[in-house]
Amino acid sequence: MPTISPPAVVLVTGANGYIPIWTVSSFLSRGYSVRGTVRSSAKGDHLLKYFSEYAKEGGKDGVKLELVVVVDITKEGAFDEAVKGVDGIAHMASPFHENVDDPEEFIRPAVQGTLTLLRSAQAHAGPQLKRVVITSSCAAVITIQPTARTFSELDWNEQSIDEVKAQGRAAAPMTKYRASKTLAEKAALEWFEERKGTLGWDVTWVNPPFVFGPAIHEIPGNKPENLNTSLKAWYDFVLDTKNPKGRDALALSNSWVDVRDLADAHVLALEKEAAGGERIIVTAGAYVWQEWLDIANAVAPSVYPGKEIPKGYPDILAGGPEYKVTYDTAKERRVLGVGYRTKEETVRDTLADFKVRGW
Repeated sequence: MPTISPPAVVLVTGANGYIPIWTVSSFLSRGYSVRGTVRSSAKGDHLLKYFSEYAKEGGKDGVKLELVVVVDITKEGAFDEAVKGVDGIAHMASPFHENVDDPEEFIRPAVQGTLTLLRSAQAHAGPQLKRVVITSSCAAVITIQPTARTFSELDWNEQSIDEVKAQGRAAAPMTKYRASKTLAEKAALEWFEERKGTLGWDVTWVNPPFVFGPAIHEIPGNKPENLNTSLKAWYDFVLDTKNPKGRDALALSNSWVDVRDLADAHVLALEKEAAGGERIIVTAGAYVWQEWLDIANAVAPSVYPGKEIPKGYPDILAGGPEYKVTYDTAKERRVLGVGYRTKEETVRDTLADFKVRGW
């Protein structure tokens, strides 16, 4: 039996972000009504325009999109109004940007924003609430290793927490981010474990690695330098001819998921009864950066004629790619069953998006 099903009402926090807006789209297209939170009414304008058929009075076929302004997600009671009457919640609002000095700029919003949401849900959501899905990250799973390793949901990134404690402001931005995701997930898990016997709903955690694919969120100035962090990394590695990456950089590996598949995973995490209380890694598999360049060079002539793509160092892949970071996805396959796009599909659709944008 599904936990929730259309025409249920779902709250999506941080709804104007790269991943959340695709998640809003997935819910709406399946017949759910969505209440989204944004930090200001101006940040909601693009959402209302993009989903105009759902934002009108009555919505499309009764499916509606409404927005609620939550200025500060760390403020106690910030989500009190937003959670009222919803059947499910996808909590996706959390910061990630590179120019951070104080680690608390990451940690406090991630931890307190999540706890504030959970406390509001407990006090004000109502008896119809069935589940809260929290977007965590493989940043809360992975640790830097000298050799190749496969990680699973049993792994926790204590390494980044220890480094931030030791280095403080001097810690690398990615270390600060990883620590924030680990601490936020641990805080939510502790909160839930202490109260699950008294709640009428449960919590699920979704942990993606790097997220790539076309964008439908608002990009300031329609400039690639203003892309969200993960998609900007893809652009910089694959398409930036002015600053091509070196051999060592292109030989780096990690894991990935298409943003649209991750959005679907959030829907499934709310629907699938077996997902309750679970931590679930969601990934399409591993990559070496050179793979993306090779695929882009192969598909660009038909998708983006005339687009110059860096060649990189194709010999990196001689004998096959060497993946240093992989994840055990048995739980995801068993519980959610997400159907993943291939690298070729993601490259093709991303290049098509960038062509329209004139990039």
